[in-house]
Amino acid sequence: MMLISGGVPAPNAPVLRTGGVPLVPRGFIWPTCAECEGAMQFLAHVPIDGGAVAVFYCQNDPGMCDDWDATSGGNQAFLFAGELHAAAAPTEGETLLGAVTSLLPDDTVAPNGNGVLGQLSGEPEWIQNDETPTCPSCADPMKFMVSLEEGLHHVTASNFGGGGRGYVFTCQGCSEAAFLWQR
Repeated sequence: MMLISGGVPAPNAPVLRTGGVPLVPRGFIWPTCAECEGAMQFLAHVPIDGGAVAVFYCQNDPGMCDDWDATSGGNQAFLFAGELHAAAAPTEGETLLGAVTSLLPDDTVAPNGNGVLGQLSGEPEWIQNDETPTCPSCADPMKFMVSLEEGLHHVTASNFGGGGRGYVFTCQGCSEAAFLWQR
């Protein structure tokens, strides 16, 4: 099912969205890039049964860190369960997108139609080859949750190298999540 813009929610709304602030458990420590050690940018909140996935990637020196690879340390996705609270973003670095956009499922829109901001579940529409990550805990292929397009406007857009797409995966049994993007 395709995702379209649902407007501008509150920055901490518990809805499927890009931008805003992550909803995290108490004690959460904002992730840093394994390459440049800068604070990562929060990209998306993806609600799941009993929790959410929070997606981050490095935008401190775009193009210099391997933020596209699911295992390089240039991005991170977290699968959280239970009570979640809005995180305080670090003041240093590119930590937040310029705007918040809610994403609504719409089964009437064609995959490449105008205004498509992503895809919810199903089989991922890969730009390149299938790069389904394996779970770091059980080594099984992870389940595709959502893909994210760059966005409709430069203020709301993710930096996936111009025309790219991000992919979020989970292994709910192991409480693991992964993110990667292709162009």
